[in-house]
Amino acid sequence: MARDGEKLITDNRRARHEYHLLERLEAGLVLTGTEVKSLRDGRAILGRAYGDVRGGEVWLVGAHISTYDQGNMANHDPDRDRKLLLKQREIASLIGKVQEKGLTLIPTKLYFKNGRVKVELALARGKEVRDKRRDIAKRDADRQMERALKVRR
Repeated sequence: MARDGEKLITDNRRARHEYHLLERLEAGLVLTGTEVKSLRDGRAILGRAYGDVRGGEVWLVGAHISTYDQGNMANHDPDRDRKLLLKQREIASLIGKVQEKGLTLIPTKLYFKNGRVKVELALARGKEVRDKRRDIAKRDADRQMERALKVRR
């Protein structure tokens, strides 16, 4: 489901299972050249990543971007923290929501938009075990209904 000018690099499917995703926003990333080349090969993992607000800036922590195979000794550290590019009013809004309401920032997808790497962040609240079970039961019931309707046709 890529929109015009967008190419998906990686998707954090686990986030939809683990969290209630409330609000989404797009941010740019500060990257080095070898990181961008590695992302063009689709070599990134967002599974354990999260956003962190430090000193009036937002950082992407725990995202793994593999080293570039053709890189030299100036290759990047695959697990370093990366600065996110957001407007000041967006950062101020996030600071209030993350600290006061107990929400967390979760990256949901990483993609190229008009040649620039973007990350989609979601304000999220953790799901409890019973919420996860309820979602799984609802998904199974929906599948069974679809199968029954397909057989009737």
